[in-house]
Order: sequence, then C-alpha cells, then structure tokens
Amino acid sequence: MQYVAYNLQGRYCEDIDLCRDCTWPPPPAGDDGLDGCTAVPFKKYYVSEYYKLSGVDQMKAELAANGPISCGIHATDNFENNYDGGIYSEKVLFPVINHEISVVGYSKDATTG
Repeated sequence: MQYVAYNLQGRYCEDIDLCRDCTWPPPPAGDDGLDGCTAVPFKKYYVSEYYKLSGVDQMKAELAANGPISCGIHATDNFENNYDGGIYSEKVLFPVINHEISVVGYSKDATTG
C-alpha cells in the first residue's frame, strides 16, 4: 500500500483507514488510490514491554537477541527532501522525535553489496 502521512485526528476513522488491500498497479503520484482498495479484517497488536536503549552496540545486541526494534528519529526537512537510502547522518542542536521507524537489521552481506 502506498504510504500517505497524515493525522487521522478530527475525522471519522473507518475500516478502510485501518487496514486495506489494494490492487496493482500503484496509483499515479497525487492519486490516493483508494478506488482500487477494499477494507480487510485486521487485528490490533499491543506492545507488551518497552525500554530505552541507545548507541550502535546496544541496538545491535537487541536486534540479535529479539529482532526488529522501534526507533524514534528527528526527521528534519533536510532528511525529508534529500534522503534516498543508506545511512543518514545530520547534526541537530535540539532534536525532537517526530517520526518512528523500524530497525530490522544492520551491516551488509554478499547479496546486498
């Protein structure tokens, strides 16, 4: 499904807003593509535990022990406009977490180059 970032607060949230199955091909830019989508049953999952960790070594250890981790980042305008893959680094004087990502692994292997 094509990702559309917007806040659902202040509007009615229907099943189609929660979980949808869409037909191929993806819609053209600017088209929400909902004409080719239908609502599907969904199951809510909840976090059973959470804790703080930071730094490369702690993140690698957590990934190896328990799999993907959730990671809050400060997505700046520079990040939004210029990131196109790989490792991104930007110094921000007063970072504010405004975006959530899933970290699923680290490093490269022979097939990823």
